Amino acid sequence: MAKKSESRRKEILDEHISAHVAELFAAFGDTSRVRILSVLSAGEQNVGSLAQAVGISESAVSHHLRHLRHLRMVSSRRSGREVFYRVDDPHILTLFWQGVHHVWEEE
Repeated sequence: MAKKSESRRKEILDEHISAHVAELFAAFGDTSRVRILSVLSAGEQNVGSLAQAVGISESAVSHHLRHLRHLRMVSSRRSGREVFYRVDDPHILTLFWQGVHHVWEEE
């Protein structure tokens, strides 16, 4: 398995994969989305809790969550009338915290 992983690292990415990777990293380019991911990194939350924690409207949070769901960066579950969101892909959390630690090192 290690050989396949090594050989994939040496490949030049095709346009399709490159576009998806660029789209993924672009999601980290919005401070509201970064703050939403920060809150979700501690556990699942509903839209109202996220809006209050981040300091933006519920409508804006919903818009950002739609984008993050489209990119499969967050997922949701329904409980009665409420929808709870979470980051359940460890790759996303690793990317997020690597970026945070990189910034912390600069300061």
